[in-house]
Amino acid sequence: MRVPYITVKHVLIVFFLSITFLGYGQFKERVSRDKSFRDGENLLYVVKFGPIVGGNASLVLKQTYFNNKMVFHARGEAKTVGLAEKLYSVKDVFESYFDSHTVLPYKAIRDVKEGNYRKHEEAIFNHRGNTVYSTRKDTIVTIPQNTFDMMSLLYYIRSIDLYNMQDGDVLRTITFFDEELFPFDIRFKGTEVIKTKYGKIRCYRFDPVVEPGRMFESEDDMTIWISADRNLIPIKVKFNLVVGSLHMELSEYSNLKYPLGILP
Repeated sequence: MRVPYITVKHVLIVFFLSITFLGYGQFKERVSRDKSFRDGENLLYVVKFGPIVGGNASLVLKQTYFNNKMVFHARGEAKTVGLAEKLYSVKDVFESYFDSHTVLPYKAIRDVKEGNYRKHEEAIFNHRGNTVYSTRKDTIVTIPQNTFDMMSLLYYIRSIDLYNMQDGDVLRTITFFDEELFPFDIRFKGTEVIKTKYGKIRCYRFDPVVEPGRMFESEDDMTIWISADRNLIPIKVKFNLVVGSLHMELSEYSNLKYPLGILP
């Protein structure tokens, strides 16, 4: 019974990694002043291993002050529920304070609670100096320009124009996660209509390049769908794992900036 726990726990983390995928070569030209999100947006996802609900994930966005400057504060939480929670409790929290215009992060926080294991780490970004300071290790790491943490990059993606992408385009980025730099590639696969509890939604399909091994048999075993409307929110994520299929679906939402693009 330990396999479902490991699967849910690691996939929740891979989910957050999977939404950090866009290229950074033309950053200034691609960020729009008209963001697709606003203060108070709340997204909730259910995680299922086959028919069994094993966890959920949430994304909450608020405006606040950081170093006397108005910024966005994004908080993502991934946790086990039900039987998975009883077998092995997991609650991982990801936070980011990022610029309201450029969406570049000022500070990222990761708080991990997995059984008896605990880990808390913070990263302070200096984009002018191309460095990030890890408070846990008390070290400074050199980073490329426009490096994001996991949470801020999701909102960066939602700040740019995705309409000009072509089927087969490969998007690239570098994120700072777990005190390391992570390159991440993803293939754009056009648009598809996805059935949800709210109705049918036209989505952009992306296939991240995952690493075969403990969780995945091939690099093509993951797909994420993002709404092809003005909100650009993650709608569904599917994983083909060595132990079966797992998926995440949008279960609740509130305070979207625009009406969700449900097809007639």
